[in-house]
Amino acid sequence: MFANFLIGLREGLEAALVVSILVAYLVKTGRRDLLPFLWLGVGIAVAVSIGFGAALTYGPQGLTFEAQEAIGGTLSIVAVGLITWMIFWMGKTARHLKTDLQHKLDDAVAAGRWAVVVMALLAVGREGLETALFLWAGAQATGTTTRPLLGAVLGLAVAVLLGWAVYRGAVRLNLRVFFAWTGLFLVVVAAGVLSYGVHDLQEAGILPGLHNLAFDVSAQIPPSSWYGTVLKGVFNFSPATTWLELAAWWLYLVPTLFFFVRTVWFSAPRSSAPAQASTPATTVTTPGGNR
Repeated sequence: MFANFLIGLREGLEAALVVSILVAYLVKTGRRDLLPFLWLGVGIAVAVSIGFGAALTYGPQGLTFEAQEAIGGTLSIVAVGLITWMIFWMGKTARHLKTDLQHKLDDAVAAGRWAVVVMALLAVGREGLETALFLWAGAQATGTTTRPLLGAVLGLAVAVLLGWAVYRGAVRLNLRVFFAWTGLFLVVVAAGVLSYGVHDLQEAGILPGLHNLAFDVSAQIPPSSWYGTVLKGVFNFSPATTWLELAAWWLYLVPTLFFFVRTVWFSAPRSSAPAQASTPATTVTTPGGNR
């Protein structure tokens, strides 16, 4: 549940910040007449994301067990790839998010009202599709029903509140620090999802080694125990893990953590213009707080 809460919070906050920045910029530049078109694009993006999540949940039903496992394993691996790209991308570009969005919105405004709809649809829709896919993969891995959904809904709700607070100027959020720390945790979560995806492909008969266990601590950590449930829900830990699952977990976690920490924590920000150094670009502020 906590892992899904964090996914919902991080992805939802990214989408909420995108919307708040776009809305604030239109208000600041005196283009309130374009706000309905902006919200139309956001609404379409939300509807498409919900539909995508429903298709992932109910689409495979009725298929054979092997087909369901093959689809689940493949989509879990795809979700890990997308979330990894997103973590690195946001870790590097969080400080420039506001400026980049404003430039894109300027181009859309110049092109016409429907360009604003498309711009909002693409900006928010990408986050929505990524969120739906990774939440689905996380829910599949935990094997529970309502808890992943509840955690995701709570995370999205908190994200919306934070986005509104940022827009109103009540909160000054250091995006670089926020996305750096949540990204670190999500790398661990993604490693568990990858391991689960490998297990699904083993059960589908696509990958070998289903019965070659690296360890089985089911007696010490029963899956039905509270601590077994916590480990499964947060880290996708499986008490009975095959050698291939364990290898996938380590081969993903170690290099990804290494490059993520080096990229986000130890890469010096480019300071091409002295004037930019005087303003902390990692802090999001909007006209709601700077009247």
